[in-house]
Amino acid sequence: MTLYHFIGIKGSGMSALAQILNDMKYDVQGSDVDKVFFTQKPLEKMGIPIFSFEKENIHQGQTLIASPAYNEKNKEIQAAEELKMTVHSYPHFLGEFIQNFTSIAVTGSHGKTSTTGLLAHVMGEARPTSYLIGDGTGKGRENSEYFVFEACEYRRHFLNYHPDYAIMTNIDFDHPDYFKGVNDVFDAFQEMAMQVKKAIIACGDDNYLQELKAQVPVIYYGLNEENDFYAKNIESNEYGTHFDVYVRSSFHGSFTIPGYGSHHVLNALSVITLCHYEKIEMEKVQAQLKSFQGVKRRFTEKKKGTQTLIDDYAHHPTEISATIESARKKYHDKEVIAIFQPHTFSRTETFLDEFASSLAAADYVYLCDIFSSARERNGELTIEDLQNKIPGAKLIQEEAMEVLKSHENGVLIFMGAGDVQKFQNAYELML
Repeated sequence: MTLYHFIGIKGSGMSALAQILNDMKYDVQGSDVDKVFFTQKPLEKMGIPIFSFEKENIHQGQTLIASPAYNEKNKEIQAAEELKMTVHSYPHFLGEFIQNFTSIAVTGSHGKTSTTGLLAHVMGEARPTSYLIGDGTGKGRENSEYFVFEACEYRRHFLNYHPDYAIMTNIDFDHPDYFKGVNDVFDAFQEMAMQVKKAIIACGDDNYLQELKAQVPVIYYGLNEENDFYAKNIESNEYGTHFDVYVRSSFHGSFTIPGYGSHHVLNALSVITLCHYEKIEMEKVQAQLKSFQGVKRRFTEKKKGTQTLIDDYAHHPTEISATIESARKKYHDKEVIAIFQPHTFSRTETFLDEFASSLAAADYVYLCDIFSSARERNGELTIEDLQNKIPGAKLIQEEAMEVLKSHENGVLIFMGAGDVQKFQNAYELML
């Protein structure tokens, strides 16, 4: 039997794919840097061997899958070249793999991971479904009918995929180290739209998605009543958010979700739309939406004394606004404190003013140093440039977290795509 060897197995997509193949009873192993990442925990739980990068790990007869983060400078990829072995890039391998199922790609500038997790939770109860989520979670079911997966637009990786369906949540300018501007992002999504085989489920409240051209039906969902599927009578209480769904102005059903904020309603609408198209029983959709526990690092809550600590992956101004809105709706009588670690210099520089205005919606703002990515050189920018644009913002260090204790009844949101968790861990240890 083939042994699958993952070069860079701790990457979120790589880790998830390794879990899927392992569930499907294939032999799986991988290698990576020695730093500990949260994505390796499920691999260790499954007993999947993880090695340090070494040429000796590569042998004839293996199927090699490499993370896009690694190239010919990596010693294992060099070893494969010497042995004249094919190295499959992760997106390319996944593109071939999904052809075995009715595949549903979930893509968009924001909300991909949460929507993929929600769709997998709903579909998995109704039909045999395998799924790959960008938070490092993957599940393979033997004899799966459906494959639900997160499709990332960065470096146009999603053009490796020709899915049956695509859910498109929104189009926004991000990844300024790669995309030239929002029109460049739109062009990538437009190209992806032409590769979808059955239908596209797109958020009609997004002006860019309204412009999509496709060879398959585009079904629009949103809060605007001009959409094919839309939500009305949205209300929230301590049990979550409740809303009615209409399909082309006919009442479809009432739904409840545990999340707060309009972005959660939109994510649920995309799932309701797709399930309606695939004739999934509405009672199952209602029950599963209600019981969704969320995905890793997306509004993950913890109580510490009188404080609520939230870990969130928000790293773009649009996402920060959505996360703060969720906190305000859920904890409307509490102070909201943002502890933010910008991710990459290029993103911070490009969106400096937008970061300032989105963070200013919190009652207090603390800024951690900019997280530097291996894919860029540090520019002239410093965290003080962002601090100067936010009235009252303070800088915070891992060694000095005591200041957060003063927000006795507050909701502390630790946000970022780097390693902002170390600041939360340091604070919890101090407590």
